[in-house]
Parts: sequence; C-alpha cells; structure tokens
Amino acid sequence: MTPVRTRYELKLGAATREAFGKALVALGETNANVVVLDADLSKSTYTAEFGKKFPDRFFQCGIAEANMVAIGAGLATAGKIPFVSSFSAFVLNKGFEQLRVTAAFPRVNLKVVGTHSGISIGEDGPSQMSIEDISLACSLAGFVVLCPADEVAMTRLVQAAAAYDGPLFIRAGRAKAPVVYSPDQEFEIGRAIQVSDGSDVTLIATGLMLAESIRAADALEAENISARVVDIHTIKPIDRDIIARAAAETGAIVVAEEHLVDCGLGVRVAQAVAETHPAPIEFVGIQNTYAESGPPDALLDKYGLRAANIVDAAKRALKRKR
Repeated sequence: MTPVRTRYELKLGAATREAFGKALVALGETNANVVVLDADLSKSTYTAEFGKKFPDRFFQCGIAEANMVAIGAGLATAGKIPFVSSFSAFVLNKGFEQLRVTAAFPRVNLKVVGTHSGISIGEDGPSQMSIEDISLACSLAGFVVLCPADEVAMTRLVQAAAAYDGPLFIRAGRAKAPVVYSPDQEFEIGRAIQVSDGSDVTLIATGLMLAESIRAADALEAENISARVVDIHTIKPIDRDIIARAAAETGAIVVAEEHLVDCGLGVRVAQAVAETHPAPIEFVGIQNTYAESGPPDALLDKYGLRAANIVDAAKRALKRKR
C-alpha cells in the first residue's frame, strides 16, 4: 500500500505510557492522597519513578492484577486517590471481577490505567495485545473511559482523572505517539475536541489513530474532499452533541480505532448517530481477528490501521452518502 503523503509531518513525542508516568509524579508532588499500585511491571508502565520519589505511597502487588484492583478499591474507600496500573490485557482481563464488584458496583474513586494497549505493542504478541479493553471498560457501569492521543492529552487527562470523583479507566500505548496538541490545549472529561473543520465527511478517532486521521484528512483535501477530524478522548461518557453535529453537517462518518471494530468506539458512535441523526458510517480497526507478533509499524500496515485505510473508508462513506 502506498503511504499517504501529507503537507506537514506530525513529530513523534513520548509514548502515552511515559507521559502517564511523568504526570503521576507531578500529581504526587501536589497531592499527598495520590497513591500508586503496580503489578510487577513498573518499569514498563512508567510508575517506577513515582515509587522512587514516594516509596511510602507506592505498592508493588506482584503478578496479581485482581488483588491489586481490590487493594486499590480499599484504599479508595479510605480516602486515597489510587492509580492501579498494568498492561491493559492483564488489568482488565485478570481483574475484571474485582473491577466490577469492588470498584464499579460501590462506585469507589479508583483510577485504572492500562498500558500497552492495541497491536502497536508489537513483538510481545497477541497474548499481551489488548484489543478488547475499550469494550470491557465501557461495560463497567459507572466507569469513565479515557483514551488520550498524545503526551499532552495524557498529561491533562491524568490531572482530570485525579480531580474526578469516581471509577475511571485510562488507555495508554507502548509506541511513541505523534504530538497533535499544543501544551496549552484544554481537556474536559466527556467533551470531544474538533481538531479540524470539514464539510464532506467526518473522521472520528481515538488514541493512536487520531494522527492517522489527521494525515488522512490532509490527503483527502488534496483530492478536494473536505474532512472534519474529531478526537474522542473520552469514550464514556461519549460526546453525543459533537457526533450529532458532525452527522448532520457532513452527512458521512468514518470511525478509526486501534481496537476490535465489533465492540469499541465505533459501536458507541453508531449508537449516538442512530439516536440523533442517522448517517452512513465506515469503520477502520481490527476486523474480528488477533494480530501476530511483529514490528509495530508492520502490524499497523498489515491490519489496516493507516491513513490510507481511512481515506478509502471515507470514499466508501461518501459513495453511500450520495
């Protein structure tokens, strides 16, 4: 597949997992109630620096995500602001019962951070690639679900998470992410961001796929197709207003996510569109399969998570619109 060329290049920044680690340390310096728990992966989740600076507020739980979640929920009931962290595939799959019973049902103030989400984890392979985590997190009643696109978004949303009273999940990635936002960009839980305007089609994205959608919009513009780009950094509660407005004003939508299309962001966008302003939607994401082990870029190419795939989907949506 020929790569989409853009008129400008988005520069690579830190991985969102790295930004999460730095944001935790900053929180720890200003809020003594912030505590951090990890499941023997602190070097990978970047919670290790918090542990070094605040050893009395860092709890290493070992390879036991279910126990970690329950301990974190207990700390929340004691008035702390606990951030529990592991790979998304582990904290959500292994800890789901505890997330449901000890966090969601009593609605405690627990913050859950899953790193190494999606297939861009690369060579670690399918056992550690979380392509169901958005679905699982959204299925927990009362949970807020966040998916930052870059280091700026992660920093701001970690701050917002600490200020929010209630259970919350943040999705983070292993790969370095292109920097989309300026340092002064404001973020609000539940309110999406329109990154660019457009009148023919709307590209709705989350996480790593936001940068690909920006590149796709640039390529579509070169073909005289005006594409709006919307970042859904809060998947739950979803911003129904911005989705309804996009459907009404552009009449066609593409949803792009590094997740199974059967149960992720696309499903939630489709629900909002059906309930507000029906319009044709195309979906770019993982198509009912598990990826294999390999270099991240090669995997994103093979499984169709590139700007060129979004461009093709936009053209299909436009054909259906017409």
